[in-house]
Amino acid sequence: MTFPSSMTRRALVCAVLATSSVWAQAQSIVMSSTTSTEQSGLFAHLLPAFKKASGLDVKVVALGTGQALDMARRGDADVVFVHDQVAEEKFVADGFGIKRLPVMYNDFVLIGPKADPAATKGKDIVAALAKLSAGNAAFVSRGDKSGTHAAELRFWKMANLTDKKGSGYKECGCGMGPALNIAASSGAYVLADRATWLNFKNRADLAILVEGDQRLFNQYGVMVVNPAKHPHVKQADAQKFVDWVTSAAGQATIADYKIGGEQLFFPNAAK
Repeated sequence: MTFPSSMTRRALVCAVLATSSVWAQAQSIVMSSTTSTEQSGLFAHLLPAFKKASGLDVKVVALGTGQALDMARRGDADVVFVHDQVAEEKFVADGFGIKRLPVMYNDFVLIGPKADPAATKGKDIVAALAKLSAGNAAFVSRGDKSGTHAAELRFWKMANLTDKKGSGYKECGCGMGPALNIAASSGAYVLADRATWLNFKNRADLAILVEGDQRLFNQYGVMVVNPAKHPHVKQADAQKFVDWVTSAAGQATIADYKIGGEQLFFPNAAK
């Protein structure tokens, strides 16, 4: 019997390792998403269920929605899961996404000191912002082109206060968690998505002050990145995630995610 030389054995080992590496790479996709979906704890609940169903790992890069879409435009993601419908539809119209599908929703809430020195408490976000502006109240804006930041700017525009937000208005250029930390440490107001707030531990003296306004509705969508723009995109595997997260099983998994008995996201792919 002839045994392979040591050099041949090393070559065989290298070939096996290279094949294994390619296989491992093929078993994962990259998803650009938002800090709110990650910091709410949703992905830690959702993605293990998807892996069990598909065998695929999902590597999440959590950014503001604007940055998440830019990442996908560069071809650095296979699938996008964000919450700014206008920007998402433009992403698809520009040819970077194949199709946008709704996945789930929750809502935005105005957070602030329990004493509410600006007297914002209620169900009217526009009236609340007018009071913050008039009183030059401390307000932390994410300022990061995220879905939450885009929504906040829409609300200021509705109040005709785009250029009159008051001297207490400050942009942090940061994610939802850090923005809440700044508000907690400084006694400021901040717009947040409810899911991140429910998972936020460092609340200090903060509380929800404005909620229930229909304008605070917060829709999430998912899109496969278009391989016509970036041929290396793992379209088939990315589509498996989209198909699963919008399926009955994926939607049920989203609905099952709760903190303290409170549901954080409400699936609506069927609608």
